[in-house]
Amino acid sequence: MTYLFIERFLPMMNASFDTVFAPSSAIGGAIAVIRVSGPLTREIADRILDRTVTNRPGRLVHTRVKRGAQTVDDCMAVFFQSPKSYTGEDMLELHCHGGMQTVRAVQDVLSEAGGVPAAPGEFTKRAFLAGKMDLSQAEAVMDVINAQADSSLLSALEQLGGSVSRRIRAVEDTLLDARSAIEAAIDYPDEAEADAYAALPRVLDAAKAELSTLIEEGRRARVLRDGLRVAIIGRPNVGKSSLLNALLGEDRAIVTAAAGTTRDVLDERLSIAGVPVRLIDTAGVREASDEAERIGVDRAKQALESADVVLLVLDGSMDKTAEDEALLSETAGKTRIIVANKCDLGTRIDGALLISCKTGEGLENLKARIAALAEPSLQSTAAITNERHIDALVRALEAVTHAETQTDPDCIATDLSDALHRLGTITGTDVDAEVIDRIFSNFCVGK
Repeated sequence: MTYLFIERFLPMMNASFDTVFAPSSAIGGAIAVIRVSGPLTREIADRILDRTVTNRPGRLVHTRVKRGAQTVDDCMAVFFQSPKSYTGEDMLELHCHGGMQTVRAVQDVLSEAGGVPAAPGEFTKRAFLAGKMDLSQAEAVMDVINAQADSSLLSALEQLGGSVSRRIRAVEDTLLDARSAIEAAIDYPDEAEADAYAALPRVLDAAKAELSTLIEEGRRARVLRDGLRVAIIGRPNVGKSSLLNALLGEDRAIVTAAAGTTRDVLDERLSIAGVPVRLIDTAGVREASDEAERIGVDRAKQALESADVVLLVLDGSMDKTAEDEALLSETAGKTRIIVANKCDLGTRIDGALLISCKTGEGLENLKARIAALAEPSLQSTAAITNERHIDALVRALEAVTHAETQTDPDCIATDLSDALHRLGTITGTDVDAEVIDRIFSNFCVGK
């Protein structure tokens, strides 16, 4: 497996012989951090800094970036010696003043000294290629950066720490043992066949059980990464956009007394009780009066279909209309919260959560209800949340299930190899270079 891994990624490993640099923090603040990594890092550090930092790895040193006799910036620098660095290569971090001109000038000096601007995700890709982390951990780096709620961050940190890898490796070990036994039975049928076939049902059942658990947990825990999709549905002018604004605490949607103001879907993110939530404000559902409104109503219905939770908003100050009744019937099979807005004007609807977007009454209760509906998704922060990983697990489960139906040992071994390949696409032990490039191209520059 190790040989195949090195052979597959040798072109990328050769490409990483460049020494690259990029800002790894925001530009425009007090301090900007610029990373340098690669075989020329030590030489570049000795060339551009007026104090030697390479003889004291891991120590932050006050120095200056120089271009000949000219001082470009007064900064701090720290050198990390291979393999004790993020990338596994020699690395330098320059903690410069954060102004755009300063950062640009320091990067010019690095370029003149032999450095090359880094591609998106370049540093984490090098860490992966150096074996500092597996692919699932590398992908978790961006999840940590993009986390929009406490639970999202905790889940991403768990995966960065190897929680996904450990569970996948346990299944891989089970399937490797099964495949080895089958291959031994093929080579030595008189000696190993009986034992291999006797143990196979138990081994495959254990693998299927764990794969099924991982898939189910992953589907529930998807909200940790992508957010709980909450669609705000209702007929026109019941206060859907007002509810979006009230939950966000800012005016994101246009609110007027005229019905049908919202013509498109608004998708906004927030954190409720540490849970990432995607609030989707939709056009009022009714018989459309023009083409633009018809498109908005169609998109509202699409949002309804894909939502994890439906907030069905009624006007609590008046009796339910035929449009309200139709929506109540249409959403009966969905996870939903029925909300009666405008309770400050009186209440004429029973069995709904009373709120007033105008006064704020009932909004905290509504937030608590939304968070409670997400609770099953938060039971294990070690669950897989990446859709690519979940798809690979589904395909691995299909291969193992198919292996159970086979009687020919070669076919069984082929199915088990397919399952192991699917799992290897998660950890990176068996994945195409094209997939690797696509994953890291979505990273920030400097990460």
